[in-house]
Amino acid sequence: MTLSTRTMAFSAMLCLLPGLPQAGSVEVLHYWTSGGEARSVQVLQQAMQEDGHTWDDFVVQGGGGGNAMATLQDRVLRGNPPTAAQIKGLDIQRWARLGFLSNINDLADEQQWDERLPPVVAAAMQYNGDYVAVPVNVHRTNWLWANKRILDSVGVAVPTTWAEFDRAADLIAAAGYRVIAQGHQDWQHATLFETVALSVGGPEFYQAALVEHDFRAMRSDTMDAVFDRYYRLLEHMPLSDDLGEWNQATSLVINGEAAFQFMGDWAKGEFSAEGKVANTDYVCAPVPGTQNQFLFNIDSFAIFDLRGASQADQTAQNDLVRNIMDDSFQRTFNQNKGSIPPRTDMSMSAFDDCARVSMSEFIAAAANDSLLPSIAHGMATTGTVQGYFYEKIGELTVNPISPSESSRELAKAIRYGQYVIK
Repeated sequence: MTLSTRTMAFSAMLCLLPGLPQAGSVEVLHYWTSGGEARSVQVLQQAMQEDGHTWDDFVVQGGGGGNAMATLQDRVLRGNPPTAAQIKGLDIQRWARLGFLSNINDLADEQQWDERLPPVVAAAMQYNGDYVAVPVNVHRTNWLWANKRILDSVGVAVPTTWAEFDRAADLIAAAGYRVIAQGHQDWQHATLFETVALSVGGPEFYQAALVEHDFRAMRSDTMDAVFDRYYRLLEHMPLSDDLGEWNQATSLVINGEAAFQFMGDWAKGEFSAEGKVANTDYVCAPVPGTQNQFLFNIDSFAIFDLRGASQADQTAQNDLVRNIMDDSFQRTFNQNKGSIPPRTDMSMSAFDDCARVSMSEFIAAAANDSLLPSIAHGMATTGTVQGYFYEKIGELTVNPISPSESSRELAKAIRYGQYVIK
C-alpha cells in the first residue's frame, strides 16, 4: 500500500470513528434585525461557531415576518430549504403536514422537553405528537411601556384602567409630549387591537372571537366596545409613514419624546440595548385591564428535513437544536430579547423585574384560563387569516368607521380568510 493510499484510508477511518466532532454548516432563516434582536441571535451564532460549525445568516428584513415567509416558501418549493426557519403557531403544523419538517423526538427526549416545557408550549412545537420545532422564548404582547421621567414630570402613575389612561393622556398631551408612539404598520396596529380586545372583552370573549372565530362573538356588542376603545386611542396616536418600524417608536419612549408604547416585550430589548433600567428609566405594566392575563407569542425554529445533506450538516442541525434549549443560551438570549424562557425549570434570579413579572403572570394566566395565543403574531390562527386580520385592522386604523360597521367588516375579513386557499 502506497503512502497516499494509506493516508486516504486513515482519513476515511477517522470520519467513521464515533465521538469525533464533525464540522458542518447551518443556514438559519430569521427576521431579527433590530438592536436587541440582532444581539440575541448573535448568541446562538457564537454557540454554533464554538461547536466548530459554520453559521449562514439567512436574515429577511421586516419585523412582522411576512417577507420571511414569502422567501421561505420560494426556497422550499425550489427544493432548497434552510436548516431551520423562524416559524410559529399553526404554520408549524402546516409545514409539517406537507412533509417538509424533521422529527426531532430523539433530541426532545435527550433534553427532557416534556418535563421542562409547559403543555401549551410543547403542543405548539408538535405535529401529530411529534416534535418538529424548538421553542426559543415566550413573549407577552399585552404590555404597556412608559417613560418614567415623563410620568413623574406630569404627576401621573402608570394607568391600570382605561379611565386612568384617559386622564393621564390628557395631562401628558397638555404638557407637550406625544402620548402614544406607534409605528405605522398593519401588524403593529393589530398588536394594539388584540390587547384592547382582551382588556375590554376579557379572556372568554377573546378566545371566542379571535381564536375560535365565532361569528356571534365577532359581531357582538362587546366587539363594538372594543372598536370604540381602539378608536379613542387613535386620537392620541399620530400616524406617519416616517415612523414605520416598531423600534423607531420604542426609541421615542426611550428618548423622552413619547410617554407610552403598546408593544410586546421584545421592546424591552431596545431599552436594555440603550442601558436603560426597569423602574428607574422606564416602567413595564400590563395593558390596562389585563393584569394576570397573558397573550403569548412563542418564537420558534422549525427544523427542516435535510434529505440528501451530508452527515456533518445533519450533525450541525442537531447541535443547533441542542444549543437553543441549553441553559446558557436560553438565559442570555432572553435577557437580550426581553422575553422569558419557555423552560419553566430555569431560575429567574438573573432576569430583571419586568421578566420576573412576566413569568409570574404567565404562570398565573395558565392557572386561571387566561393564557391565550396572539392572533397578531400568528399563534391563534393561520398565516392566511392573520393576513386578512392585518389588512382589515390597517384599513380601519387609517379610515375609521362606526364601531358597529367595523365589527361587521372585521368579521367578514376573518371569515373570508378561513376559506381562502393559498
